[in-house]
Amino acid sequence: MEFKYGKKEREYLKETDPLLGKVIDEIGHIKRTINPDPFSALVESVLSQQVSSKAAETIINRLLQKIGKITPENLLNIGEEEIRECGISLRKVQYIKKIAQWAKEKKVDFTSLDKLSDKEVIQKLTALPGVGQWTAEMLLIFSLGRKDIVSFNDLGIRKGMMKLYNLEKLTKEEFMEYKNRYSPYGTIASFYLWELNSKF
Repeated sequence: MEFKYGKKEREYLKETDPLLGKVIDEIGHIKRTINPDPFSALVESVLSQQVSSKAAETIINRLLQKIGKITPENLLNIGEEEIRECGISLRKVQYIKKIAQWAKEKKVDFTSLDKLSDKEVIQKLTALPGVGQWTAEMLLIFSLGRKDIVSFNDLGIRKGMMKLYNLEKLTKEEFMEYKNRYSPYGTIASFYLWELNSKF
């Protein structure tokens, strides 16, 4: 499933930030896929922490081969050792088991996250073990398709901003100024900042 945005959002960003506008014109439309199932998206996000995207993909594929689909039931029905055989650290195994337990007990209702505000989703998810602000923000983008997320905790976004505005360093205050400028389409700005950081 593709993250939905288009000309309206791009034109808004071009108008509010001409420098970002140049990057948008150079790069064109950026396609991003989303996983509409918040539970499996969160588990995959935890497994992706502090490893390269290639390594994360390998680990997730191995886990899928073992359990078929990432659901609370499937994760609770498999032993810790079996999950570790996929190349997953013991700490991450414990995190995803706990997340599955909480989902099963409805301590966090993953089916109703889409009814909550961005702030409420972050509060709910960061109460889970192994889930920090960044992981929750990535879920807002890549599962719930929220349009106004710019993560200060994302190094790629901060580096993209520094490149765009030719900055030696970036303070939290400056970051917030840019973030507010992009609102209500911060996520779309994030796509271009990531791209700017990785390609230029």
